[in-house]
Amino acid sequence: MLRFQVWRTATLELMSIRNVTGVLLAGNISHDILVRPVDEFRWGTNTWVEEFVEDMGGNASNCGFALATLGVPARLLGMVGRDERGEGVLAKLRAAGVDVFHTGRSVEPTTTTICVTNSKGDRLFFQRVGSSKEAFADPVEFTPELCAGMSHYHQANLYSLPNLRRNSGEPMRRARAAGLTVSVDTGWAADGRWMEVLEPALACTDLLFVNQDEAEMLTGSREPDHAVHVLRDHGASGVVMKLGARGCAVSLAGEEFLSPGFAVEVVDTTGAGDCFAAGFLAALHRGLGLGEAARFANATGALAVTALGATRGIRSYPETEEWARKSRP
Repeated sequence: MLRFQVWRTATLELMSIRNVTGVLLAGNISHDILVRPVDEFRWGTNTWVEEFVEDMGGNASNCGFALATLGVPARLLGMVGRDERGEGVLAKLRAAGVDVFHTGRSVEPTTTTICVTNSKGDRLFFQRVGSSKEAFADPVEFTPELCAGMSHYHQANLYSLPNLRRNSGEPMRRARAAGLTVSVDTGWAADGRWMEVLEPALACTDLLFVNQDEAEMLTGSREPDHAVHVLRDHGASGVVMKLGARGCAVSLAGEEFLSPGFAVEVVDTTGAGDCFAAGFLAALHRGLGLGEAARFANATGALAVTALGATRGIRSYPETEEWARKSRP
């Protein structure tokens, strides 16, 4: 039986990461080519579509863009190619206010993802890894310069980065040693090495973001109450499980609750989880308690799915707050 209760009052604040001043992000950066709607593949024929968009993508860049749009200082670690697509991605990030000074350049072409979306908003990805293969070949040095103004380290989609997968706990340990709190957003393990790769990172993870499908692969269960307890047993201090239209389930500091989602017309779910994580951290940056953070994250994720592309639905913090106030979960 589901033990979580729907959250009703704002009584709990995150103890360890409540004072987020800025977020240092690490992860993949991508150029996305998005096509919708495609409800079936018929080889050897033509398929007419309504939208075809090229835009920035990648879990770390999506989250960083959303954080900056929501008013949170964001600094991005990752790598793009020395090509037109890489320059375009960096230009969009700079325009949003993301610090990309420490973002590397690769001899490989910029990671590119084709995102095919059906009429229900479900998506299928085809990815050329490219520059992500070279990212984080050397350990991240959490120097005073790199960490200036930052209080939190967010690892976006650990599974997508070959060099970080080999020793997933090391960046989290180094971040903790530098005085940063840590969150991890899991992503999808295409090779099936789920807990094998993630577990070393969990001991230094203050907050784990995971969606329901990922949680099932990691724990064998889709039930939030069971899955989050398994993940905490493996070392995560706190877990936020993304439940799509149902909202999210939160387990932290002995408190557990469900925060209901918002009803919206889904266009494209690409990047929704990255924007959800940004919304959660942005709410903590504003000093909100855990329940309010969950509700704001649900609103941010809901807005993200209303437009084609990972970040085109993202609004400023006041606009998101106003939208959530007027909308009913």
